Formats: sequence, structure tokens, C-alpha cells
Amino acid sequence: MARQALEAAAIVKAFPGVLALDHVSLFLARGEVHALAGENGAGKSTLVKVLTGVHRPDGGRLRRPGEALRFAGPLDAQRAGIRAIHQDDTLIPSMSIARNLFLGEEPRGRFGLIDVASMNHRAAETLRAYGIRADVRRPLGSLGAGARKLVALARAVTAGAQVIVMDEPTAVMEPPEVRTLFSVIAEQRDQGRAVLYVSHRLEELHEICDQVTLLREGRVVHTGPIAALGRRGLVSLMLGRPPARLPETHPAEAQESPGDPPYLRATGLTRRHALADVSIELRQGEVLGLGGLLGAGRTETAKAIAGALTLDAGQVTVAGAPLRNRSITGAIRAGVSLLPENRKAEGIIPSLSIRDNISLAALPRLSRFGVVSSARIDRMVEIFMRRLHIKATSPHQKVSELSSGNQQKVLLARWLAMRPKVLLLDEPTRGIDVGAKAELQDLLDELAVNGLAILLISSDLEELVSGCDRVVVLRDGAVAAELSGLDVTEEGIIAAMASAGTVSP
Repeated sequence: MARQALEAAAIVKAFPGVLALDHVSLFLARGEVHALAGENGAGKSTLVKVLTGVHRPDGGRLRRPGEALRFAGPLDAQRAGIRAIHQDDTLIPSMSIARNLFLGEEPRGRFGLIDVASMNHRAAETLRAYGIRADVRRPLGSLGAGARKLVALARAVTAGAQVIVMDEPTAVMEPPEVRTLFSVIAEQRDQGRAVLYVSHRLEELHEICDQVTLLREGRVVHTGPIAALGRRGLVSLMLGRPPARLPETHPAEAQESPGDPPYLRATGLTRRHALADVSIELRQGEVLGLGGLLGAGRTETAKAIAGALTLDAGQVTVAGAPLRNRSITGAIRAGVSLLPENRKAEGIIPSLSIRDNISLAALPRLSRFGVVSSARIDRMVEIFMRRLHIKATSPHQKVSELSSGNQQKVLLARWLAMRPKVLLLDEPTRGIDVGAKAELQDLLDELAVNGLAILLISSDLEELVSGCDRVVVLRDGAVAAELSGLDVTEEGIIAAMASAGTVSP
């Protein structure tokens, strides 16, 4: 135990209806960088919050050599030498860079007053090692997002942290900032500190981490040296699959049959820190799968096509005509509809009835001279409830009272009522039961047969393989591979996720 910096033993954390952490154990050693990996919902953020005092565990214990640790809040964790650099900035943008660096620990002069000159001098000297040469008297908000992350790291080190937790630190960083970050992390490891590094970017984990703990559905499924696992093994375990075999055909060489010309074509979709020159084509009557790990750019691609995400570059054409009005309204008018991943936050309106939720988007089409016909709405809603097998007491029942699967069908009915030509579905079967999932998949097959072009985003490999004609795999915001025909296999998708488009033997 001489090298122990922090240990979490059999941690349990539950929220209403959800067991977020199920007896999770984690050992952080001094002088090591430890990766924490897992897909969305695996429990990573909850574990980080337990380690940093944000959440109190319901079971298990935290300890370090010679003592048990109990945190009433984040300040207790900080006093114990545990500091976190979160995805969201926790510093104060309106305050000076120097003051943020020493916040709560400012150098004092006579009469206990802050020695501003000394603080500014020390801040400038400290931040120079982090590649930041800005005037430290300026507000922190004047720095870019990546530089602010480096200030947060410098603050943790300056405060004497022995355990540094980094949650997706490079998500907003430019390449030079990433190199600086990795250099500082290596220095902290050499000085005997423990670093817990959370990231969905596999190449980062393999470049800077010594150990890895992998979570899935709130449980530890693997822990050990990261070099022994390899990228493909890491991806396989994250997705709950046995180690992937090499596909017989190289994903990059998968050939697409000519077929009909594309109905939707997205070319060069680019957005800083999110998408890098993504291009896809979608034909009428086709179900195109979009695969990739968390953070690969799947949701961003769908939102870009649907006009819900501004782009730095790129173009979308529908039926040969470019979408000049880059907005949700423009996309809908062109026949493109998006069913979002977070149906509760971005989709259904819980306080409204099934009838109102379904008819909401179609009201302009159902009105004549500005007057909406209740009879037309009732007929339309009745048709979709019957066609989609929505189980409810009546169309006037509140949508919040329905099961997750029926809520998803209501949202799908809303967009089908718009008579789209292209339907973008982001994780449509997540959180619904097996029966509802099968019904929804059958419906998608029927819609495709009737000529609808469907883009299906899914984390379920079986769903991509069984339900899609082709699969485009994204990795770090770029297209890693396109699979079609017999090459659409779970092994092929995993290999593409792990290898950025090139599968090494």
C-alpha cells in the first residue's frame, strides 16, 4: 500500500430508480495516470463526484494510507488533497487570471491584505510553464476555453493536490494546448502525484495513461494496465462484446452498390471541436446507421443536417437542392425531421396531452386561413395512435403518464405527421423495453419500404447490424469507415471504432 494515493472500495450510489454505482472499486497509485473509461451512462461522472465530495456514497468507503475519508462537500475533498478539473469551468470568468489561480490562498502582506504585486508576479511565473503568457491582471474570461482548463490545472497543482481528477479536459483544447497538458501531466506523474483521467478519446488514454478502469452500467468490468488491453479490446469491453476479430474485408475498402442517386447528401460538415469534414449520403428507402463511441460526433452530425447546429463549413443538399436556410425551420420545409436523443428535454412536452404533442408541429399544415380544424387533428392523431400502436387510455391522456416506449412513439408520430422525406433518429430505442423496441424497428422497416430515407444513430451494435443497409462509423468527429453488405458486422464496427479507419493486424 506504499504507493496508494486514494482508494474507493465497493462504492454504491443510487438515485431514484437508478443504481448509478454498484460496488465500484478504484485504486489510484502515486506516480501513475489512471484512465476511467466507459460509455454514456456507465457511471463515470457519478464516481468522479463521489471522489471529489460532490456526492456522498450510499455504501462503501474512501480511504488513503492511514485514514478513512468522509467528505461533507467538495471543500473537504480539496482539504484532503483531491482536486478536480471538470468539463464545465468552475473558476470565475470575471475575476483576474491571477486571482483565479490563487483563489482562497492569495499571498498576504502586512495587515493580512492581499499582496497583489506578489500574486501577479507568481501567477505569471507559474502559468508560463503552462504555455500561458497573457497578462494575468486580465479577466479569466478573456482566455480561450482550452487555456482556462490549463489555469484550472495550474491551480490544482499550486494548491498542493496529490490526486488530480481530469474530466474530459481536452474537449475544448487546441492541439498545442493538448501537448502542453500532456507534458504537465507527465511532470505531475514524475513528481509522485496520482492523476485520474476521464476521456472518450482512445488515443489519449493509450498515450498518457498507465492503468485503466472500465465501467459499464455502474459496474467495474475491467481494471489493469492499459497497454495490455489494446484499443480493440478496450472498445469491445466498453460495448459489452468479446474481443473483436478482424473483419475479412477492410472497412475502408467496403464498397457501396451504386443504387439510386442520394436523396440527401451532407458534405464537409465541420465544426470546431465537434466535426471534422464529415460527409455522408442517404438514399430513399434506405436505413443508414451512424455508429461510434460517446463523443464521436454522431449527435452533432444529425443536428448539423437538421439545422440545429451551426457549422464552420459544409453543405447539405436534399433532392439535389442545397439547404440555404441553415435552420431547423429550413430543414423541416425541405422534408428533414430530427427525433432527438434526449426526448424529455428536447422532444415531448410532458404537461401536454398525447393529442397536443402529436399535432404540435403539424398545426400550420392542418390549418386553413389560420383556423385549425379540431376534426382534422383528431383524425390525424387517431391514425397515428393506431398505426404506431400507442397504448393509452385516450388521446387526451398526458404524455408524461405513458411508458418510455410509448413516449418515443408519440414523438415519432409528431414528426411523421410532418410527412418528412428524411428522418433522423438519435438513439430511438434507448430506454424502452424489448417489446417496444421490436415494434419500433418493424415500423422503421415499413417506413423505409415506403420510400422514407432514415438515418439511425444507435449505440446498440446488434441494432445497427440487423436494421441498417449501410453503417458509417465516426471517431473523434470524423468518418472512420463506411461498411455495407456483408461487411456490416459487429466485429467490423468495433474495429473501425478502435482504429480511426485503419485496421491493423
